[in-house]
Amino acid sequence: MPTKVALLHMHIHLPGSTSLKAKRSRLAPLLARLRREFNVSAAEVDYQDKWSDALVCCALVNTDSGHAQSSLQKVADWVEQAWPDVELRGEQMDLL
Repeated sequence: MPTKVALLHMHIHLPGSTSLKAKRSRLAPLLARLRREFNVSAAEVDYQDKWSDALVCCALVNTDSGHAQSSLQKVADWVEQAWPDVELRGEQMDLL
């Protein structure tokens, strides 16, 4: 049975973040909720040195690529709806 890995990269803007400490305090709860609510691996993978931007990657392993893509699209939609203090500037989904 072929295994698919789906990746979702989200460029997140954190308006009003004035330090790396403030950025981390806003990202940590978001990453924890993504892991808990959607059972995905989630981490900040780029822009670690920028105060108001983050590139967050979510990964999901599944045998059905369609299901994996729809699950990750729900993640992106949820971030936009449930986290009004962050701005989703872009997203990219990849299948491996």
